[in-house]
Amino acid sequence: MIILAATPIGNLGDASPRLVAALESATVVAAEDTRTAQHLLRALGVQNHPRLVALHDHNEKHRAAELVAAAREAELLVLSDAGMPTVSDPGYGLVAEAVAQGVAVSVIPGPSAVLAALAVAGLPTDRFTFEGFPPRKPGERRRALAALAAEPRTMVFFEGPSRLAETLAAMADAFGADRRAAVCRELTKLHEEVVRGELAELAAWASGGVRGELVVVVAGAVARAVSPDDALAQVQSLVASGARLKDAAAEVAGLTGHSSRELYQAALAARSVQGAPSRGE
Repeated sequence: MIILAATPIGNLGDASPRLVAALESATVVAAEDTRTAQHLLRALGVQNHPRLVALHDHNEKHRAAELVAAAREAELLVLSDAGMPTVSDPGYGLVAEAVAQGVAVSVIPGPSAVLAALAVAGLPTDRFTFEGFPPRKPGERRRALAALAAEPRTMVFFEGPSRLAETLAAMADAFGADRRAAVCRELTKLHEEVVRGELAELAAWASGGVRGELVVVVAGAVARAVSPDDALAQVQSLVASGARLKDAAAEVAGLTGHSSRELYQAALAARSVQGAPSRGE
C-alpha cells in the first residue's frame, strides 16, 4: 500500500496522532526533501529510523514504477515538505502509476494551505477552484488569468514572495482592480497574517515587499445582467471567431445565466432569417 500523509504547514502542533504513528512504524518513506523529513522526525520525537528516499519533481517520472513495486512488498509512506502530497507537490505521478498497477493508495488527512486560506479569507467557500502557481512569464500569466476572468467560483492560488506584487497587479488587470481578495501569509506560524482588500489595494501593499509562504484567495466573478439580445450577440461573435455554436451557447450561458438551449435556438433562428448556411451544429 501507498499512504499519502499530510504534514504540518507551519505549526508542528498540527501533526496528527496518525501521522506520528505512521512515522513510528514506517520502514520506507518517500519524501520531497529527505532533509526536511529528517527534521520532521526529530521535531516530532519519532524514534524510528525509516529508509528515506527522495521523490520530487525532477525524479518522480523515473522513480514511480520502482516505488510502486516496493509498495507491493511493504507500506510506502509519502510526504511532501508541507501539506498534502500531490497538491502542487510531488505524488500525482506515483498515485497514477499505483492505480494503473492495482496497488492500493490511502491517505492520512491533515493540514492544507489551500483549505486553511479559504477558511480565513472571508470570501465565499461554497464553491472554489485551486489554480496552483500562476505562470512565471508575464505573457503566459496574462493569458492564464484572462481565461479565469469570468470564473464564478472563489479561486485559490499559491505564489512566491518575490512575484507577489507583480501577480496581484496582473490579477487586478485581468479581474478588475476592485475584485475582492485576500493574501494569507505564514499560515499557522508565529507571524501569521491575513490581508484583505481589493486587488489594486493588495498590489500596492505588496509592492513594499512581503516575506514568507503565501496563499492568494480571489473572489469569483459576479454574473452581470445581460439582455437576451446582448447574450445572443455574444454567441454570434464567438461563432464568427470560429467557435462551434453549441460551445458558444454554453459559454455565454455560463457567463450570463441565460439558458444554453434558448441561446442555441435563437442563434439558429437568426441564421435562418439571415439566410446563412447551416454548419450542421
